[in-house]
Amino acid sequence: MPQETDIPRKSIYRLSIYQRCLERLKDNGVETVSSNSLAKAAGVKSAQLRKDLAHFGQFGTRGLGYSVDALIEVITGVLGTSGLLQVILVGVGNLGSALLRYSGFNREGFEISAAFESDPKRLNAVNAKIPVMDVSLMTKYVIDNEVKIAIMAVPAETAQEVANSLVNAGVQAFLNFSSTVLKTPDNVIVNSVDLALELEHLSYFVK
Repeated sequence: MPQETDIPRKSIYRLSIYQRCLERLKDNGVETVSSNSLAKAAGVKSAQLRKDLAHFGQFGTRGLGYSVDALIEVITGVLGTSGLLQVILVGVGNLGSALLRYSGFNREGFEISAAFESDPKRLNAVNAKIPVMDVSLMTKYVIDNEVKIAIMAVPAETAQEVANSLVNAGVQAFLNFSSTVLKTPDNVIVNSVDLALELEHLSYFVK
């Protein structure tokens, strides 16, 4: 398998889309799928699909297509989601509380094992099965449990400080919902989701 730095991030992103499509096919009893059919379901060209998969080896049989079960196994192995991966959530305001209640993470191989909040009034206000702890306990929890991924749903003015603490504790990847651009070392990955910005992009196409 090639080094991670050789694989485009967009290819990694598309693997997640392929996996979702394959899971739906499996649920519908489909055992094999052609590259054309899988590419169409994923919204990409078949040449792009084959190029993305080629980063990780040779799959499929000419004239028969891909084994759905086998390709799911390969992709989950590449993405590291063959078992539940621990994730923490920082910030349980309106958005954080909604994320805490979202059940879809587990289906995709991720488990929010704990949440952290700086406002004492919110520590017991969230009705969720996941423990919400004071942010002062966050660093120790990350170190003790070797957490590598964090979801950030904190105000912009505190996001960088929180991220710095998490990076120092060993976090290697962030899903950032704050409206600030996080500055992290080159070996730390940040995927930012600015909901207002996404709506602004959509508004351009609505006339």
